[in-house]
Amino acid sequence: MGFRRQARIVALQTLYELDCTHHSAEQVLPRIANEKALLQEAFSFSQGLVQGVLQHRQRLDEVITEFAPAFPLEQMAAIDRNILRLAIFEILFDSSTPIKVAINEAVELAKAFGSNSSPRLINGVLGSMVTRYSARDESVN
Repeated sequence: MGFRRQARIVALQTLYELDCTHHSAEQVLPRIANEKALLQEAFSFSQGLVQGVLQHRQRLDEVITEFAPAFPLEQMAAIDRNILRLAIFEILFDSSTPIKVAINEAVELAKAFGSNSSPRLINGVLGSMVTRYSARDESVN
């Protein structure tokens, strides 16, 4: 497994815990990274993902609400919600990850951590978002 996938897993686990508790990212991320024996390069990538998602969370949640109207954000499984936040952050705000890679990585996270229906939901939401933004000629990467 590549260091970026390991970093995404740590970022996802961190975001999930933050979503379900009142812990701080400064507490959670280093603990999980240490448990996973994450290398410094991977830790830095995880840290950038977590900070980016937290910084842009309101906009990310607006995008999720727009492209998953049948799944109210507060009723969506926390793991699915955080996989989407992570992937949408990478697609809309982090130009270092190609769109197809961000979508594929999100689907893989959904297969590993979500329910049986999670990969379809994640792929559908991200595919619709990318198609609509591309159709409007808005920059998504």
